[in-house]
Amino acid sequence: MPVEVSRIETIVYFVRHAESLYIAGEERSRGLTERGRADAIKVKDILLHEPVDLLISSPYERAVLTIRKLADHLRKEIVPEEDLRERQLSGEDFFLPNDRFIQSKKQLYDDPTFAFPGGESSEQAQERAVKVLARYLEQYSGRSIVVGTHGDIMTLMLNYFEPSYHFDFWESTTIPDIYKLEFQGKALSNVMRLWK
Repeated sequence: MPVEVSRIETIVYFVRHAESLYIAGEERSRGLTERGRADAIKVKDILLHEPVDLLISSPYERAVLTIRKLADHLRKEIVPEEDLRERQLSGEDFFLPNDRFIQSKKQLYDDPTFAFPGGESSEQAQERAVKVLARYLEQYSGRSIVVGTHGDIMTLMLNYFEPSYHFDFWESTTIPDIYKLEFQGKALSNVMRLWK
């Protein structure tokens, strides 16, 4: 009888960025609030107890800064990945009222092909982000990767592997948040929330 060989386990830590003050037109460059900076230290403290081989991130400043303390402590670089940027909700010429923000997000999750003018659909944003994650799962198989990310992109990547991660999950996440994902090969086998 042949012996079943277990697939190598790869660990991915999704770190949703800490608190950042919204400033229109500064999606890429806005940093962290005082509370966000304090929470970035807590992120470091939580992940110090986990094995970390590599750190990658959305290029947006708030995502990078949330894992910077950890990277500095581990003396590791953060590799920026453009396609891990947050979903573009709409173009500059399309005004999305604040009081319709949650309803608009739900609409995007309910219809994965729908996009507001100048924005990305769930399908489009998911496709670009999952390509990055799949590449790292292959290149760093059996290792541990920290991913500095955003609420939408994190949810869409999880949704690719497990459809139950949807609008309700996105709405339940906090700023910041940490999820530990276990992969057997390229199959997601377990998800555990580490942020308390």
